[in-house]
Amino acid sequence: MYCRHCGEPYQTDEAVICVKCGAPKGQGNNFCPNCGKPVPPASSVCLNCGVSLAPSAKDNPNAKSKLVAGLLGIFLGAFGVHNFYLGYTTKAVIQLVCTIVGFILSCIGIGVFVVLGIEIWGLVEGIMLLCGKIDVDGDGKPLKE
Repeated sequence: MYCRHCGEPYQTDEAVICVKCGAPKGQGNNFCPNCGKPVPPASSVCLNCGVSLAPSAKDNPNAKSKLVAGLLGIFLGAFGVHNFYLGYTTKAVIQLVCTIVGFILSCIGIGVFVVLGIEIWGLVEGIMLLCGKIDVDGDGKPLKE
């Protein structure tokens, strides 16, 4: 493994920072992490060895979990908790507000269908998270397994 910031090899595969430049592992876009050769900053593939330069969840210790998000979607989907967790705040607020309005309108009967619809929405999103159809958080960072 090579530092993406300076191109120098890491002393071990378990290293978390580069000893030469001090950059955290996986940070930078100047060098290929597989062969250490320079790459154009906007390139998605190393032109020397062909490895993908797309960020992965294993490079990000703060990556959010698919399992946690999926289970939150299945069990608390009507409240948008899984979307708050992933950083999709607008969608989460819409789910939460619709659920609250649905509970209020349950007095006249129609609210039950609103809450049921939002719960199905959360359930479907939870299943999609667990199946890998949704694989990035609100910032576009990959989710970890």
